[in-house]
Amino acid sequence: MSQATEYIKEVRANLAQRDGNQAEFLEAVDNFLATITPVFEAHPEYIEANILGQITEPERAFQFRVPWVDDAGKVQINRGFRVQFNSAIGPYKGGLRFHPSVNLSVVKFLGFEQIFKNSLTGLPIGGGKGGSDFNPKGKSAGEVMRFAQSFMTELQKHIGPDIDVPAGDIGVGGREIGYLFGQYKRLNGFSGGILTGKGLSYGGSLARPEATGFGLLYYVDAMLKAHRDDLSGKKIKLSGAGNVAIYAIQKATELGAKIVTVSDSDGYIYDERGIDYKVVQQIKEVERGRISEYAKRVSTAEYSKGSVWEAPIDCDVALPCATQNEIDVDGAKLLISSGVQVVAEGANMPSTPEAIKAYRQAGLLYGPAKAANAGGVAVSALEMSQNSQRLAWSFADVDQRLQKIMQDIFQKSADAAKQYNLGDDYVAGANIAGFLKVADAMYAQGIV
Repeated sequence: MSQATEYIKEVRANLAQRDGNQAEFLEAVDNFLATITPVFEAHPEYIEANILGQITEPERAFQFRVPWVDDAGKVQINRGFRVQFNSAIGPYKGGLRFHPSVNLSVVKFLGFEQIFKNSLTGLPIGGGKGGSDFNPKGKSAGEVMRFAQSFMTELQKHIGPDIDVPAGDIGVGGREIGYLFGQYKRLNGFSGGILTGKGLSYGGSLARPEATGFGLLYYVDAMLKAHRDDLSGKKIKLSGAGNVAIYAIQKATELGAKIVTVSDSDGYIYDERGIDYKVVQQIKEVERGRISEYAKRVSTAEYSKGSVWEAPIDCDVALPCATQNEIDVDGAKLLISSGVQVVAEGANMPSTPEAIKAYRQAGLLYGPAKAANAGGVAVSALEMSQNSQRLAWSFADVDQRLQKIMQDIFQKSADAAKQYNLGDDYVAGANIAGFLKVADAMYAQGIV
């Protein structure tokens, strides 16, 4: 056993002992550790400085009570979280998620992934994540506002433009960001750079809602072109019906592909003629309805209950854009038998380790979340730049920068894989490229 292998095994055993109940976090760490051995073989100084031990331990993590009053006058209590994972290359940056599944393990897994995702963008931002087990579904606007105000009353003590800049995530869209920003402003005065994903009237960036979905397709396009192919004529199977999915549909259509499915937690839509993103946008963003409504408005569409990944639908490309661990090994095998060539992740960690193993064994082109869905945080960082400049860039300017960032992310991943003789393993490439930048910064800054 090499020194690097022994060192990684030791760090993993220590995490298992200390965080054995944090399944999501340990899964994210395991996915990372499985690819990183060559770096420590090439850089024994990182072992000496215990860089891996440092980077897998958050710099700061906190949990807090969020009391609020519902429309019936009843006092409700939720839990709030923020994990400030790594600031070696810039202020903590990562979204806030409002969903019943949110706990410390989920927030730590997302924050850990965010370190490398943010590094890959080439922008000076560190890794963080937060949220609450509050569920905005079924809540009135007044209830969401009161919760958000209570949540920010505590969170504002720990964030700042040069410290930690949160953004949105699942359950936190433009409405929620507005309420959060309003409360921050009430307590601290106007500070445009404290949150990203803001409305255009108070410091938001054009192309921010589109960023993750557009970026996902820019990444897939770059990956296909590296293999002398493109998106034209490709049939795409997609999950989700939120922000990422909507704009992934739009960009895929613009690039000549056809997305035939869309889904939410109840079921999925299949339309051989292709999904119309404008109808999905109206249902999900304006009406806040269920995706089943799509079939009532589009005559060629069929609605079915259950997971879209259990449906035997032929496709060339799969884009999971819903949530973590939505594709298991059976879903992966079904995709492979359906003729899929490419899997690229719009959601965070949507494929289980067993599913990823199946992708690799089948020789699929696989774009991991930390690379493929980095467009959102990239444009969030560009929003920070605009706030610092007191300027608003054009949509075309932001979109052009986004496209270049996503192309660079793919190229960095491909180059790192090549450097370490890993072929087309873009998972290992993304992990290595993202890690090296952060590790270099941590090593230079000493034991802090």
